[in-house]
Amino acid sequence: MILPIVKYGSSTLRKKTFTIDKGDEFTQLAHNMEFTLKKAEGIGLAGPQVGVLKNLFIIDTSPMKDMGIETVEKVYYNPVILHYGDEQSYYNEGCLSIPGINEDVLRPEKIEVRYRDEYFDWHEEVLDGLVARIFQHEYDHLQGILFIDKISALRKKIIQSRLREIARNG
Repeated sequence: MILPIVKYGSSTLRKKTFTIDKGDEFTQLAHNMEFTLKKAEGIGLAGPQVGVLKNLFIIDTSPMKDMGIETVEKVYYNPVILHYGDEQSYYNEGCLSIPGINEDVLRPEKIEVRYRDEYFDWHEEVLDGLVARIFQHEYDHLQGILFIDKISALRKKIIQSRLREIARNG
């Protein structure tokens, strides 16, 4: 089932999420989020973006395979960033909840993460490049943080009218 994507202006996007317990029914939600992400042709989608305040997100880089990007299609339950690398870089980010706005965001190039898989087993790994960036962007959603919170005050002022428009029509 395709889920509606929550747009900028909704208070849901500013709330912190809750841990998923092993007994929770989260498998169908994850499948619905995967369908929603594919239909929207995005590369990441977090629980709050579909109105669910649970600690999960999806990464699917398959839309970028023609650009030589490694394909990663994965659901992350209860993700945690354990360590941020020292090297940082800018990348032009967008968000399905803030359509039509892209801005350069500075983030660490490499991160060490821990998360649960669909069997509720823990995994730890080091991510770098685009997958690390998407992970950080989606992890921020779980904390109620949007990518526009990481841009300069001047850039935010420049896009303010477009943000108001999204909030009005969201």
